[in-house]
Amino acid sequence: MTKKPFWWAVLAYLLPTFPLGYFWHLVTFADQYHRLAMYRGEVIIPLGLLSMVIQALLFAWSYPRLFSAYRDKWGRGAWAFGAFFGLLAFSFAVLPVAAKYNMSSVTDFLLLESAFTLLQFSIVSPLIALAYRTDSDS
Repeated sequence: MTKKPFWWAVLAYLLPTFPLGYFWHLVTFADQYHRLAMYRGEVIIPLGLLSMVIQALLFAWSYPRLFSAYRDKWGRGAWAFGAFFGLLAFSFAVLPVAAKYNMSSVTDFLLLESAFTLLQFSIVSPLIALAYRTDSDS
């Protein structure tokens, strides 16, 4: 396997995730998050970007080890990747935050972050699967 699909998969995660996260949290739903009263006044964007880079590297490394890259099965691989890692992200980025942090509405937070996670993995999963799609094992 060449390294090219790995870097395409890294980009397939980063390029949609950063703008989606930025606009979702800091523009489109900024008022709703502000009303939750749980975030600092000035977010530290480089830390969020670093988190996404780490995620992108790990997801890109994991994909060919856990899911099929065959051209005729890429859709199934994309779905499985999205279900597996989307649920994992939900379990460590949504539920424990709702359980531990003060906020004005746990329900609103759960709805916002669940929708974000679903949208994020609906976008990045097929892109990562496409980055690894191949005609054969070679």
